[in-house]
Amino acid sequence: MKRVTTILVLSRLKWLIAFVLIIVLCIIGRLTYLQLFEADDLTEKGESLWLRQIKYEPERGYILDRHGRAIVTNELAPNLVIVPAQVQDKEKTAHTLANVIAISYDQALKELDKKASTVTIHPEGKRLSPEQAKRIREAKLPGIYIAKNTKRSYPYGQLLSHVIGFTGIDNQGLAGLELQYDRLLKGEAGALQYISDAKGNELLKDGSRLKPPEKGYELETTIDLNVQQILERELDIALETYDPASAFALAVNPNNGQVLAIASRPSYDPAQYDQYEAEIYNRNLPIWSTFEPGSTFKIITLAAALEEETIDLEKDKYYDKGYKRVEGARLRCWKKGGHGSQSMLEVVQNSCNPGFVTIGQSLGKETLFSYIKSFGFGEKTEIDLQGEGRGILFSEDQVGPVELATTAFGQGVSVTPIQQVMAVSAAINGGNLYTPYITKAFIDPVSKERVYENKKELKRQVISDATSKQVRQALETVVAKGTGRPAYVEGYRVGGKTGTAQKVGEDGRYLEDEHIVSFIGFAPADDPELVVYLAIDDPKDTVQFGGVVAAPIVQTILHDSLDVLEVERRSDGLEKDVEWPEREQITVPQLIGQEVAQLKKALYPFPIEQIGQGDIVIDQSPKAGTKINEGEKVIVYTYKNNRTLN
Repeated sequence: MKRVTTILVLSRLKWLIAFVLIIVLCIIGRLTYLQLFEADDLTEKGESLWLRQIKYEPERGYILDRHGRAIVTNELAPNLVIVPAQVQDKEKTAHTLANVIAISYDQALKELDKKASTVTIHPEGKRLSPEQAKRIREAKLPGIYIAKNTKRSYPYGQLLSHVIGFTGIDNQGLAGLELQYDRLLKGEAGALQYISDAKGNELLKDGSRLKPPEKGYELETTIDLNVQQILERELDIALETYDPASAFALAVNPNNGQVLAIASRPSYDPAQYDQYEAEIYNRNLPIWSTFEPGSTFKIITLAAALEEETIDLEKDKYYDKGYKRVEGARLRCWKKGGHGSQSMLEVVQNSCNPGFVTIGQSLGKETLFSYIKSFGFGEKTEIDLQGEGRGILFSEDQVGPVELATTAFGQGVSVTPIQQVMAVSAAINGGNLYTPYITKAFIDPVSKERVYENKKELKRQVISDATSKQVRQALETVVAKGTGRPAYVEGYRVGGKTGTAQKVGEDGRYLEDEHIVSFIGFAPADDPELVVYLAIDDPKDTVQFGGVVAAPIVQTILHDSLDVLEVERRSDGLEKDVEWPEREQITVPQLIGQEVAQLKKALYPFPIEQIGQGDIVIDQSPKAGTKINEGEKVIVYTYKNNRTLN
């Protein structure tokens, strides 16, 4: 009996040992599996239970001009972050915070009592000043952290504000390029991570680790800062001089559609956007506004007629008696009594409305409107900016003889400025209609490699190169001999066209005394590199003609822009016809090398401004041989310190 019992015990013991071994092997197998295949996942799940982090906002990518110069940068603006579980003396901490940021003691206590791993006081605890951040750091309050953050900085103030847009309190893009490319500009957030217990208390004093934020991509635009500054300077002067309802200007490269400069007035400060009405910062006029272009639209009618060979600029004649009747409508010329007998080239030079009615009639409704649409009117240009308008065209079934006549000289059709610029660019660049763009490239902020680069996009060829050459030549004579003479730039071949369009009132009728005056100019006329379009809405205390108000401003923009773009001066252009009351131009003499004392004694027919306190002139502007109007200033450079030569 005893032997049987012993055998039974041994048998059971063997089974127990086998069972234990199986369990141990299962545990070892499971541990091996977890270690080899699920370690990362389990570690992540574990860390989520005891790992806490303080978020570090990324720095937004800079916005640059075409030469890499920063238009928008960043400046430090750290955030206050509270870890309530780590705060040791709530009353002291609340008093300190209330004395530094714009919150009350009671509100500070409320924030410190929140049941959350981290707390950010919005908006008072965001974008702290350097002084506020310093005071909080020096207080050395447990549970109070200063998290690195930045805000946008604008080295050029309001420059290009309607295009770049602005960001909100959380550094998110809210308008313009900032909104459009927010995902690429904003970067990736980082964090300061630390190990805590269930209540949020830090367990390891030296166990924190920093995951640095990644800066966003830099956006390189097609903008040339030098041209942009010139454009905006002249708009500011126009605002002071004429007190218009609004104004805009833009400059493009006609050979690829790149926008070199663009501006609207009134403007705003993107750093203080919340102090302006939405109607100001939401309206990028060159892209958004729709208006009747007036005589600048005649370039399209001219190009169509030359392409279809319905006119010959030299051989065909037109007699202008001051008006032309079309089905009972009396369509007037701007010159009372008319221009009399003219060649078609003179019709263009004189911007004669009745003459252009005749040109439009020679084309007919179907042909003229097919060219208008082919030049891009009635559809978006697809520029890479938000808020673009389409313009308004008559539907062809609404076009009768009168509508055909008025459309031919730019009345009754509404366009956007960017449409007008691209259409005129096509008319003078060989006939190619390009898609305009302002985004040139995105650049990695660390490696400086271009992760994306925009390229010119040809939509279609509208007219032939031979026709485009005729258009350029005709428009060059407009500036040298016609209504565009105030835009003439000595040393450059300039073409262009004036525009004067009556504004439409709320009742749909034209206003007698309110006009949008404009000028579109390009240079060099034989091989254009720059097109500038400027319009002034209802200029005050002046004769409201494009040639009187807009053309002289474009003349200055072209002169200064061609200089900074280093376009070579030439002497093979058309001579300007001088008419009363215009002043004869004088040639600037060679002043380099002369003594300042001798300049004071000379009776030059122009004022001289000295830059520097040297005794000898080492440079001058304009250069010797340049023609200027009597009374225009010449600057001489002697360097050292600045003073004016009396």
